[in-house]
Amino acid sequence: MSGSGMTKTSVNNKISDIEKQYHRTKHKKGYKRLYQIVVKRVIDIVLSLIVLPFVFLIIIFVGVIIKIEDQGPIFYHSMRLGIGFKEFRMMKLRSMKVDAPDIRNDDGSTFNSEHDSRVTKIGHILRKTSIDEIPQIFNVLKGDMSIIGPRAGDVESKDTYKDDEKDKLLIRPGITGYAQAYYRNNLGVREKRLCDAWYAHNVSFLLDIKIFIKTIQTVLKQENVYTNK
Repeated sequence: MSGSGMTKTSVNNKISDIEKQYHRTKHKKGYKRLYQIVVKRVIDIVLSLIVLPFVFLIIIFVGVIIKIEDQGPIFYHSMRLGIGFKEFRMMKLRSMKVDAPDIRNDDGSTFNSEHDSRVTKIGHILRKTSIDEIPQIFNVLKGDMSIIGPRAGDVESKDTYKDDEKDKLLIRPGITGYAQAYYRNNLGVREKRLCDAWYAHNVSFLLDIKIFIKTIQTVLKQENVYTNK
């Protein structure tokens, strides 16, 4: 049984449904459209520059709290997979204790629980509100990420991608995305990758607007914050 309480049969059925959805629309090749290649990059830069002053204010405020709690570093850096499997250094506000062990679920996903002793007090708040993701705006400005796109996978999982899952790396990863907005942490690794692969083929301005609005709703409702009980 998975951390979300789903049976193996229900998980397999969900994967099968997502696979069908992906194969039905992969011919669209949205990642080749002008919107994805040019327009979206311009939007990313403009929006990132607009919110940058607010990003600095949040980082300063939260950074002080992080420092007061355990005197550790404010930021957490992790090597991730970007477009075309290119590796890059992703930034987040640190939500876990210094030198906390890396605990994984059976499918390779990160263990994530409300009662995780590795997470700091402020870290629990940062994760529930997704404020820990805010420094990724700098990754967007550098060109490593987009505001909306697939979830950036860790480099350790580089050799675990099946052929259909690799399509998620046809475009830049995002701070938020289809899988995060609609499911957050309520999917297994394969399901998330297929959702992201589907997005790469179906990306459009209208879809990105829907994902942006759904992200706000999901964060405010604090839905599916944790993978594990």
